[in-house]
Amino acid sequence: MTGREQEIPGFHVPYHRSLMQVVLIAGLPRSAAYMLWTIAAALGMGMRQWWVLPVAIVIHALVAIFIKNDPYFFEILNRALKAPKSLEP
Repeated sequence: MTGREQEIPGFHVPYHRSLMQVVLIAGLPRSAAYMLWTIAAALGMGMRQWWVLPVAIVIHALVAIFIKNDPYFFEILNRALKAPKSLEP
């Protein structure tokens, strides 16, 4: 049986797609896009290192292509970095 056939009347809750999908800004997760472009703007405009801006565009494009395959990559990476380094028996 599929999920639709097992529904109990009165117990169906609609949900919005925005609650289930990652918020992307030009193909990058919001936190990654803010971090990348804040660093690029600080180095590029604040320190007059203009070569940083084209490098940031290339990094943005590569990460956007990578995120297209796995939109939860950064969330999983964050959890893996915070996980304990050893397993207790």
